[in-house]
Amino acid sequence: MKKPRTLTTRERKLIAVYSQCQLGMMPRQFYVKWGVTYEEIAFICSRSDSTVRGWFKRGKNRRSPTATDLRHLALMDFLLEHFEEIPEELWRLLCPPSES
Repeated sequence: MKKPRTLTTRERKLIAVYSQCQLGMMPRQFYVKWGVTYEEIAFICSRSDSTVRGWFKRGKNRRSPTATDLRHLALMDFLLEHFEEIPEELWRLLCPPSES
């Protein structure tokens, strides 16, 4: 079994910065900005279509997205804005091709 790496001071600072990061985007903001469907938002967030529809309802039947959902939408927004700037090697590290 391989011994885990010891974190450097710089890496510990990066963890501290990341843990305080409030990265998030509301579903309505994403919907308006990108002209996507509720189904596409559901796909991005790994949620059901009915859950996403609940995010857009008003009143007592309204559902709220989780912090994880907001982060998924913010990351997707970032990727849509900057995908052409991201080197292919970094794409492979972030999203390795599935083994078929």
